[in-house]
Amino acid sequence: MDIDRRSFLTATAGAAAIGMTATGTTRANAQATDTAAPTGPVITRQIGRTGRSVTALGLGTFLTFDLIPGDSRDRLRETVARYTAGGGGVIDTSPLYGSAEVTVGAILSEMEEARDVFLANKIWSTGEYLGDTSHAEASLQQSKLRVWRSKIDLMQCHSITNAGVVIPLMQAWKQEGHIDHVGVTHHESSYQAELEALVTGGQVDMVQTNYSIFNRSAEERLLPSAADNGVGVLINLPLEKARLMHIVQDRPLPDFAGEFGATSWAQFFLKWVIAHPAITCVLCGTSNPDHMTDNLGAMRGPLPDQAMRQRMVRHMETIPGFDTIGAMPWYPGKGDLYRGQIRQAQAAAQDRLID
Repeated sequence: MDIDRRSFLTATAGAAAIGMTATGTTRANAQATDTAAPTGPVITRQIGRTGRSVTALGLGTFLTFDLIPGDSRDRLRETVARYTAGGGGVIDTSPLYGSAEVTVGAILSEMEEARDVFLANKIWSTGEYLGDTSHAEASLQQSKLRVWRSKIDLMQCHSITNAGVVIPLMQAWKQEGHIDHVGVTHHESSYQAELEALVTGGQVDMVQTNYSIFNRSAEERLLPSAADNGVGVLINLPLEKARLMHIVQDRPLPDFAGEFGATSWAQFFLKWVIAHPAITCVLCGTSNPDHMTDNLGAMRGPLPDQAMRQRMVRHMETIPGFDTIGAMPWYPGKGDLYRGQIRQAQAAAQDRLID
C-alpha cells in the first residue's frame, strides 16, 4: 500500500466527519479471546533520525503492570511472552508507573528472546533547585538497575516535566552512550503545541503523544511536523484507556473491517492508528495474555488506506457514546482490575482528604 505521506497527512487532518451506517458480523466481541498466534510479516517502521527499525505495535505498562510487591507476575510474564513470540519488539515503561518498571526489567532479564526488545523509559524529575540535575542522574542509574541494562534504547522526558533541564541532559547521555534516543511525552492534547515546538526545534529523536480514532487532534500539526523533521512518533491511548472498547462491546464489526484484515474491535482501532504514515509505534497496554494475542493481529496484514480510515471514523460516529468518550472514566467497568501501588496511593490520598 503506497500512500504519499504529505498528501495523506493533509487530507486526513481536513477530512469531514459525516454519519454513515454500516453493519457486519465479523466478530461480536469487542476483544477476541482465542489464543492462536497471528501469522505473516510483522509491520515495522524506522525512526527517521537514526534509522532504527521497530515494530509498529508496542506494549505499554501504565497501571497494567503495576502490582503490589509480592503479587504473582505470572500473568504479566505470559503477556510479555506472547508479545515477543508474536513478533513484538517495543516496551514502554516509567519510574512513575509504580512497580511496572522493575517488573518489566525482571521479566525481560529472565527471557532470552526478549532481551533485544527496544526499551522506552522516562525521566520524571526536577531537582533540589532550578537547574539541578542530580535527581535525573539518580533516576537514570536507578532505571538501569531496575531494567538491568547498561544502555536504554529511548529515554523520554515524562510529560514535558522540567524539559529545559532534562532534554539537554538526555542529549548529553546520548553522546556519552547511556541512551540511544532522546524523547519527550505527554498524554493530553492541550500539550501537543509544546511537543511540536520541541520537534521543530530539533531537540528530540522521538515524541510520544495521544492519538486515537476518537481524539484526532495530533493530525493537525504534531504528526505532520514529526514527519517533516524525521522524528519518530510513539502513540499512547489508542484505545482511550478501554473507553473505545466499552462502547462497542457486544456490537458486530462492520463488514468492511475484513477489507483490512481486522477480526476484532481492538484490531479495528489499532490498525486505524498504525495506518497513519507519520506514526512509528502504537503503545497498547494490557495484562491479559489473550488480549495481547488479539492485539498482535493489528501488526500484520493490510492496513486501511486514507479513504478507509475516513470511513471507519464515519462508522464510529454512528455508535452511541462515541461523542462523549472524553467524559468517561478510564477503564469503565474495570475499577477493581488494576490495584497496584499507584491506585493504593491515590486511594490513600483521597481518604486523607475525606477525613
